[in-house]
Amino acid sequence: MLDRDGYRPNVGIILVNQVNEVFWGKRIREHAWQFPQGGIKRGETPEEAMFRELEEEIGLRPEHVRIIGRTRDWLHYDVPAHWVRRDWRGFYRGQKQIWFLLRMLGQDSDVRLQACEHPEFDAWRWHAYWVPLEAVIEFKRAVYRAALLELANLLDGLVGPTSQASIGTGSSATGSSGMASAGTGSSGMGAAATQVGPSTDPASSGGPWNRAQENTMPGRGPRGARARRRLLPNLPMEIPPDGEMALPLRPEGKFT
Repeated sequence: MLDRDGYRPNVGIILVNQVNEVFWGKRIREHAWQFPQGGIKRGETPEEAMFRELEEEIGLRPEHVRIIGRTRDWLHYDVPAHWVRRDWRGFYRGQKQIWFLLRMLGQDSDVRLQACEHPEFDAWRWHAYWVPLEAVIEFKRAVYRAALLELANLLDGLVGPTSQASIGTGSSATGSSGMASAGTGSSGMGAAATQVGPSTDPASSGGPWNRAQENTMPGRGPRGARARRRLLPNLPMEIPPDGEMALPLRPEGKFT
């Protein structure tokens, strides 16, 4: 489903725990990490699509999370032509996304990466909110940065990045009403996010939290297990686009 400008409607999910660390998933059988996200089906609202993707990709249900807010406008990115399937070229431009900020209310054990028949991730971890976005593939970097900056306004007690380098560099993501600004603090950055629910964020109340540094699915042999242990402590330097697109190893691209 494409809009008149050639963009596919999509949702992205920034899931934070009680200490404002962000969920990153490792794409199955790949040395790459990303946020949960996926397409909006015909007839779905962005919120309905978000909850469906949340359960399909990481096994969390609505009772496991609370919506803190969402981006006010669509954030767009163009996909390079060599990533697009040949029969889509000429009218498919890329993705337009609504990003949701969610608070994890459940436990780490509620995450189920094999909740659907075709899992998206085979490992996951929590990481500091202001991860350097050089880890994100270049044509998606501006959207990740714009979403993180805009939604950071809704998190109490979040310390902003110390420099522009902390959140990556590059052109800004294009929203439906213009260019989203990229500031350097946790307030006054980007377009105003839309808050959902009470204004008080539960992270400010503290409380116990079982922090998981590494969380993996059952190993697929000793070599694969060793590789995952080596990769998990630090994010690799490239994160591919969402599961709709192929990896650069297959330049012609493939939609699933």
